[in-house]
Amino acid sequence: MITLLTPEIAFPDPESAGPDGLLAVGGDLGVPRLLKAYSEGIFPWYNDEHPILWWSPDPRPVLLPRRLRLARRLRRYLGSHPFQVEADRDFQAVISACAVAERPGQAGTWLTADMIRAYARLHHAGHAHCVECRLDGRLAGGIYGVAVGRAFFGESMFHTCSHASKVAFAHLVWHLADLGFLFMDCQQATPHVMRFGAVEIPRRDFTALVRRAASVRAEPGKWTTPAWWSDPPAVKERARAS
Repeated sequence: MITLLTPEIAFPDPESAGPDGLLAVGGDLGVPRLLKAYSEGIFPWYNDEHPILWWSPDPRPVLLPRRLRLARRLRRYLGSHPFQVEADRDFQAVISACAVAERPGQAGTWLTADMIRAYARLHHAGHAHCVECRLDGRLAGGIYGVAVGRAFFGESMFHTCSHASKVAFAHLVWHLADLGFLFMDCQQATPHVMRFGAVEIPRRDFTALVRRAASVRAEPGKWTTPAWWSDPPAVKERARAS
């Protein structure tokens, strides 16, 4: 049964979602409602032709940060990649690039202007973060998502140079491991995320995991780029261990 949301910031039980994962319609994209949604494993996904749609798919792909799996060729590449990798330097540029990135099999983008503004507000409030790669000073790739407690929800990534999004993804997951995050939600079980070690779990188990991770107190705020990201031997060692 699909629920029509009221002004009250509340969501139905994720287990009441339809077969395709659609849970609710309506509401708003304010920071309080978005944080409430993510803390229950729910996310918005819609386009300009529809009202706000809220989803809770079953099953759900998750990646445990300390179980990141890197292909041998990528491990070697990470040890000598040409990019400058930073965290939270230009969130607006990353999400804007994600919105216009061409994706096989997709027409248009789900990142509407309202969605971009909503995630920018989350970023300014210290709850949304990005990792970005630059080549000769120009943005070449990146990934962004939402942090609630010790749960991280990956939203979108892009690249304009080969391997830039993979480099950003690896650095993000390493950072999540260092910060003690329990998991990264990948939303959709694409071949890309599954190659990195994501596994699908039932929605009921996912919801319980989210609520446990979201209950961990964590101060919101801008991420600082770890110093070791610019130290090739340190990056090479971390890649070798993944």
